[in-house]
Amino acid sequence: MGLWDAVLGRTRPKAPDLDALFLVPSASMTLQTAAGFEPTGTGSVCYRATAGAAFAQTQREVVELLEADPQAPAVRTTQDAYGYTWLVVDGQPDDLAGLCTGLHAVNSSLEAQGFGGGLLCTMVPFADATGRSVGLVYLYKQGTFYPFAPVPGEHRRDNLLELQLRDQLAGELPMEKDLQRWLAVWDAPGL
Repeated sequence: MGLWDAVLGRTRPKAPDLDALFLVPSASMTLQTAAGFEPTGTGSVCYRATAGAAFAQTQREVVELLEADPQAPAVRTTQDAYGYTWLVVDGQPDDLAGLCTGLHAVNSSLEAQGFGGGLLCTMVPFADATGRSVGLVYLYKQGTFYPFAPVPGEHRRDNLLELQLRDQLAGELPMEKDLQRWLAVWDAPGL
């Protein structure tokens, strides 16, 4: 931070810590034992696609990079109703570490090519035996997680479950403290 930044009260935004994604497999043990949620094997990265050949080329390269490894999970892209692009990684429920490695690679590749400003979040969904689902959402610009728990068949959230999961995971993941940043990711892939 420079002198003028200090005088004017400006602060630099916190840099994302993509390595926090590697904490999800250990946090999943807490989700499984404390709440009965199992990994679905799917994960996704949400970003605002940029118009132009450079971004299209980077997106193609990211998909090709993941598809080049024969043991890597399947990758596909989709757009939601709000115009955001989701790069979806479909893996095995019992290989959460591999899934998180793939999600880290997607984020890192986009960031390395200068498109970090368009990255919004990464989500790893979980489900329980009753049909409830919850997504662990990693906010790229904040470097923190929050749980998103939609109510099955309705367009509303299970806020109590979200707060319970926040409290259970607080010792394992950097949790977002500002509840206003806990955005709904309706119809996200995997939920």
